[in-house]
Amino acid sequence: MARPEVLTRLKEAESDADDIIAEAKEEREQRLSEARETAEDIRQEAEEEAAALKEERLSEAREEIAHEKERILEEGEAEREALLATAAENEDDAVEFALERFTEAVHAQT
Repeated sequence: MARPEVLTRLKEAESDADDIIAEAKEEREQRLSEARETAEDIRQEAEEEAAALKEERLSEAREEIAHEKERILEEGEAEREALLATAAENEDDAVEFALERFTEAVHAQT
């Protein structure tokens, strides 16, 4: 093979290599871009799922708190009713006791 022919083939081979390298770089950039987009989609989806889960848990917690509040109020009302009943039962005894003390105090002063 003649020297000019070898040089031409070398230049063609270098040109082909440059084209292959340029193509590979372009493909790499495209894949990186797609990977970034995919990662962003995954991140966004994860954030949306986390927000939905947060709202669900907050809702459950609020419901649980409302039930607990209602239970405590009912329990308090029951205790109040029991105290009122006990106080009503002891009212006559308390009045009698107070009158006795008052009478004793009046007699003690005379």
